Amino acid sequence: MNPLENELDYPWGDALPEPGRAQDVAAGVRWIRMRLPFALDHINLWLLRDRIDGREGWTVVDCGIDKAELRASWETVFEQALDGLPVLRVLVTHMHPDHVGLAHWLCARWQAPLWMSMTDYTLARMWSGTAVPDSSVEGSGPAGGAAARHFARHGLIDPQAQDMIRARHAYYTGLVPDMPARFHRLMDGQDVAIGGHAWRVIVGYGHAPEHVSLWCPDLDVLISGDMVLPRISTNVSVFDLEPEADPLRLYLDSLSAYDALPEDTLVLPSHGRPFRGLHRRIAQQREHHADRLAEVLAACDQPRSAHDLLPVLFHRKLDMHQLSFAMGEAIAHLHALYFQGTLQRILGEDGVYRFQKV
Repeated sequence: MNPLENELDYPWGDALPEPGRAQDVAAGVRWIRMRLPFALDHINLWLLRDRIDGREGWTVVDCGIDKAELRASWETVFEQALDGLPVLRVLVTHMHPDHVGLAHWLCARWQAPLWMSMTDYTLARMWSGTAVPDSSVEGSGPAGGAAARHFARHGLIDPQAQDMIRARHAYYTGLVPDMPARFHRLMDGQDVAIGGHAWRVIVGYGHAPEHVSLWCPDLDVLISGDMVLPRISTNVSVFDLEPEADPLRLYLDSLSAYDALPEDTLVLPSHGRPFRGLHRRIAQQREHHADRLAEVLAACDQPRSAHDLLPVLFHRKLDMHQLSFAMGEAIAHLHALYFQGTLQRILGEDGVYRFQKV
């Protein structure tokens, strides 16, 4: 266990919802948990009791990836956790596959509308659909031909790794094969009426293009998505679609949006357990990234590529899925220092970017 977890309060301890069942965490708010086939092996999803146009039912927050096992888990939830009521609305925090993958299926299954931010909806539509066999397609995120070239510019030139990244060109479409054709737009500061309560939209940047969290003052509950997690650090990466991005600065700046929330807010994260101690956790995240940036800066006394810095930032063996995100995160830390003027960037004759202290 991360020792920093001891600074947080977990109201339900180690108790987790049973598969296919829901656990009440606040009035009209239920927690369900589904398995994922990754190192991060689960996602938390939320059911909010709702009433729309005179109909009683539920708003679903986040969906899971589109795999048969998760569809089956949802069917069990429909049978056992909805009190015989329908899904009235599907609300997605952001466009990553574990959050949006089954949105098209849930919306079609219940004839329910999708609610999402414009940027994340648009990117999810762009990356989803029929898999394209041409691995040179741009805008591939962590996998595909464009991703391989992007990571090669930052030092990942191992032929086997390059081949494996190119071969995963259908990674996103395999988990998000389709998207609803229409949606309702969520915007920062908007109040969404759910179950007789106003849920305030808090938009954050860096982890996803336009990530939505939901804060309900009446219930003192924050559905934080991936912006605030209790145990792990939120992934913040530079991918090929926006190669000059500075997402770590955007992410850290976004955390200030939670400053006005009470410290005893019940935080419902997408991964890990519900907890209290929001401001302590945000302080931990700021300290964590300050430490990582200091380590990166110290390592760049000589020219270093993002690939050179993987052992500095990650002290474990990385599989191919983790390697792509680790490369993206290493670039993000380098870019944060580069754009603030602490590092200079050098393009070598081999076509690789390296960074060195100014």
